[in-house]
Amino acid sequence: MKKFSDQSDASVPGPEDIELIHEDNHLYVVDKPCHLPTMGAAPGMPTLLEYGRDDIRRRYRKPGNVYLGVVSRLDSLVGGVIVFARTSKAAARLSKQFRERTVSKTYHALIKGRPPVDQGRLEHWLRRDDRIRRTLADSQQHPDAEFAALHYVSLGTKQGQTLIRIGLETGRRHQIRAQLATAGMPVTGDRKYGSRVTFPCGIALHSTELAIDHPTTGRRLTFHSPFPTYWPRWSRQLLGNFQRD
Repeated sequence: MKKFSDQSDASVPGPEDIELIHEDNHLYVVDKPCHLPTMGAAPGMPTLLEYGRDDIRRRYRKPGNVYLGVVSRLDSLVGGVIVFARTSKAAARLSKQFRERTVSKTYHALIKGRPPVDQGRLEHWLRRDDRIRRTLADSQQHPDAEFAALHYVSLGTKQGQTLIRIGLETGRRHQIRAQLATAGMPVTGDRKYGSRVTFPCGIALHSTELAIDHPTTGRRLTFHSPFPTYWPRWSRQLLGNFQRD
């Protein structure tokens, strides 16, 4: 693994803050820092997609445009592992895996207090309200509502917070944030969804593991992202123990 090297404005994540986890002719897997959009930011604002294209262009001395396909996204406030496609064929095959839910996505989050049960499953019907830029739980009868499900396991509680491991069963925008908030346990630092607890960078939600089938060989690949150093030490120790187990 290596880090990009470049100069950037210290007020926003720069290329040097992004770790390249895996790269081949078809895949480009990186560790995204918080406060960096995956794509689609306001004009003049950097994105992970732009940084990735620039990195490939520079290292391989490619003139003109560089193809990098977005097959999934992480919210700007969320860090962790994310995959891009380096070819259109890889993008189509990866997108199919995401649609058919053969991709395994694991997140970890800190929440205030303890959940009502140590392990559970959340099911909601979610809809996006672009007027307030939030995802809301609603009735199944609402025409815009989509089914969402996740399961979680509590790993430990300390300093008034609990570290939970989350497995996504569906992929809706802001799904984890909206479902945990609806269940009365918003992610630490997520003021948009009701948290009153601060967090050093973004929110306490991290994409820790991503497993996909390679788009050409079919081999199952699993990628990991450890917690950044600004996460509480006890949570980083718990995650380390879990990964070794």
